Amino acid sequence: MAIDFPGLSRTKRRVLSTTSSNSVSRIFSRSSEAFAFTLSATVPTRSRSLPMRSVASRAASIFSSTRPGVSGVSEAAMAFSFLGPPNVTRASPAADGIRFRESRHPEEDAMKLGFHGAARTVTGSKYLLTYGRYRLLVDCGLFQGSYEMHQRNWSPTPFEPEQVNDVLFTHAHIDHTGFFPRLSARGFHGRGLSSAPTKGLLGVVLPDSGRLQEEEANFLNKKKASRHEVALPLYTESEARDALKRLSRIEFSQPSALHEGLSVTLRRAGHILGAAFVEVRYKDGKGERTSLVFSGDMGRRGIPILMDPEPLPAADWIVMESTYGDRLHEKADVKEQLRLALVEAIRKEGMILIPAFAVGRTQEVLYHLHELREEGALPRVPVYVDSPMASSVVDLYCRYRSEHDLEMQEQVESGDSPLVDPAFQVCKTRDESKQLNRERGPAIVISASGMASGGRILHHLLQRLPDPSTTVLFVGYQAEGTLGRKLVDGETEVKVLGEQVDVKATVKLLPALSAHADADELMEWLRTAPKAPKGVFLTHGEPPAQEALAARIRAELGYTVHVPEPDEVVDL
Repeated sequence: MAIDFPGLSRTKRRVLSTTSSNSVSRIFSRSSEAFAFTLSATVPTRSRSLPMRSVASRAASIFSSTRPGVSGVSEAAMAFSFLGPPNVTRASPAADGIRFRESRHPEEDAMKLGFHGAARTVTGSKYLLTYGRYRLLVDCGLFQGSYEMHQRNWSPTPFEPEQVNDVLFTHAHIDHTGFFPRLSARGFHGRGLSSAPTKGLLGVVLPDSGRLQEEEANFLNKKKASRHEVALPLYTESEARDALKRLSRIEFSQPSALHEGLSVTLRRAGHILGAAFVEVRYKDGKGERTSLVFSGDMGRRGIPILMDPEPLPAADWIVMESTYGDRLHEKADVKEQLRLALVEAIRKEGMILIPAFAVGRTQEVLYHLHELREEGALPRVPVYVDSPMASSVVDLYCRYRSEHDLEMQEQVESGDSPLVDPAFQVCKTRDESKQLNRERGPAIVISASGMASGGRILHHLLQRLPDPSTTVLFVGYQAEGTLGRKLVDGETEVKVLGEQVDVKATVKLLPALSAHADADELMEWLRTAPKAPKGVFLTHGEPPAQEALAARIRAELGYTVHVPEPDEVVDL
């Protein structure tokens, strides 16, 4: 397979031109590790043993940036670790007391980029930048979806956590942040950096993630539904709170020096509150200024509450998401779509379950529900927000008015915030959530997670899916292997919390409510770049979406495009 990717090192280009995508995938596949693990709420167990030295040696021989010779189980996981002595720190004027690392060996400041998550899949975003002896991890997300995806959360990372200097978050969604407590508990001692709104959201999201994992583990142990003798959480609420102590904020649009010769700038991405795309500027091995942009999750224009995404700055390299790279959102009125679906469901007099991400989708759904009720376009049925962190997230959305679009600012200033409606009942405790089991429809229940991969929505689905009067409305992307994807695909029997459940409920997907840019919107964002980049890396997408978007970019813009394999490392 010949890959013409100008800008990669000569050695790397030669390797890629003589190695098939399948063989690269095999070499860096997680199957090379000696452990296989269960879902996030189960204990790991030994699966099989592979010749670890040969795996590490093969990896090291293929990419010059790898180092073999690490002993024991972690050898394969360490194939991409770039070891070095501790870095010296010195004060920097960056916001919130941020300090940057000073390189002892500036001649080694050549950039390497490792794709250790969201490569050929949608979840688990982790991109490791190695700049001399400084390491910056952009995003630190959980893998979600199939059993095999969940296994990756238990596997050793392909880099040692203590060797990472900083972690920079693009936004607060769990598939971009949820591994951070685990990384911290396993030896990371650096800083977690994000926009101020994202920092606030993480103070709610990460402890909630730990708490839900503990609850799920306890439930599986009580029901004896675990694959192992004892189910354990990936991390606890206490470990998540410990990780929060490492967070510092970075202001939007202000360059922040993190290391000698390297700075980052956050720009608004419009996906959820605080979401950013990241501009990294650094001096390459020749001393020339180079720039790299990570899109994070790209939002859409004209969506309620938040400002639109900012245009691209000039960039040499772009790492871009491709979630909807092969499809377009319907152009229909989003609020009207939601109204029609809800009116039809209410006529059935059953419960209406809306799985929604607690950050972003829940607020947009509440925004539309408030307007529909105020306009008299929707019967005033009870609305329950079954999330222990919903009220805290709403408070944060209201607090950061600088992130609001003009319409939202005017509503808040008039005292009519669409997110603060007395008719919306928030269920904070488990007992309040359990009481909904006795509720008779019609009523609306909004609960996380958005892909039905965890959280309280699972308990509602367990009880309500066999009821023909129930309607399940999905309002966001459903990753391959998730329960949400299985329901949307029409499976008539699914496993929920270890139990087989007949699906007699009506299941609908409203893709127009997605917070992700579709293929046209991604192309439009790329066209805002002042100059053509040297190359575009497509991540955060399933293979068909990535291949379709890559073909469009090549055909319409003439850019060089590469779709990285899991754990692939490139020299820039």
